Amino acid sequence: MNENKIINDQNISISFFKKEVKKFVEERNWNKYHTPKNLVQAINCEAGELSQLLLFKDYTIEEILNNETLLTNIADEIADVFVYVISILNILGLDLSQSFMNKMEKNKKKYSNKEFNNGTYYKK
Repeated sequence: MNENKIINDQNISISFFKKEVKKFVEERNWNKYHTPKNLVQAINCEAGELSQLLLFKDYTIEEILNNETLLTNIADEIADVFVYVISILNILGLDLSQSFMNKMEKNKKKYSNKEFNNGTYYKK
């Protein structure tokens, strides 16, 4: 990839992340540790670290956005979760885009606009 090109959500694909994480793991000979159980536990640990940043705090979105250190720490923990999600996708051979689309279709059926709207449950 061109080193001068800015990488952002608008110009990068999931396959880029999958290749990068796979290479990182292989270079460190970590494949034997990347079992589904270990990766799920790692996701939980990193999600816990993300949660801990906000524990007992009632920050507004504006307060978070104006706190560069907090925002950076949140971004780092989200990235850690994402790396482990990508790792489990890699070892199980799952396609994130297809999994996402399948789940969104299930969610649309489960949470219809008519029954679930504006934070209210209208099912009778």
